Amino acid sequence: MLPEQSEILKVVSFKTSRSGGKGGQHVNKVSSKVELIFDIDDADFFSEEEKRQLKEKLAARIDSEGLLHVVSQEDRSQFMNKQRAVLKLIAILKAGLQVRKARKATKIPKAVKEKRLANKAQLSQKKEGRRKLNFD
Repeated sequence: MLPEQSEILKVVSFKTSRSGGKGGQHVNKVSSKVELIFDIDDADFFSEEEKRQLKEKLAARIDSEGLLHVVSQEDRSQFMNKQRAVLKLIAILKAGLQVRKARKATKIPKAVKEKRLANKAQLSQKKEGRRKLNFD
């Protein structure tokens, strides 16, 4: 179960830098790009099993130090980018904690097999009728 946003904010750190893109000269003087850094090991609200599951599922997003980085630079406002980064983190954590159902193997019904074979035979007959007759 995910904690509230206020609890998540206690364990994350933010790094800001200048963002590219729209904004003209404004972009060159304002640090609106936000990088959220989250350490899964520091999160006391997750159990050891949940931490292991997150590390396993998010391995591609976690760096060598075990930190999860989320970047947001869509808005011209640093505050809005911080909010977007937190929402992105929550979505990533939800996806990482979601347990997939095990797939139950099912048998192909007999009627489906028979229908496929009948269709195959029908196509074969159709193509057989297209052949040129040999009167030798």
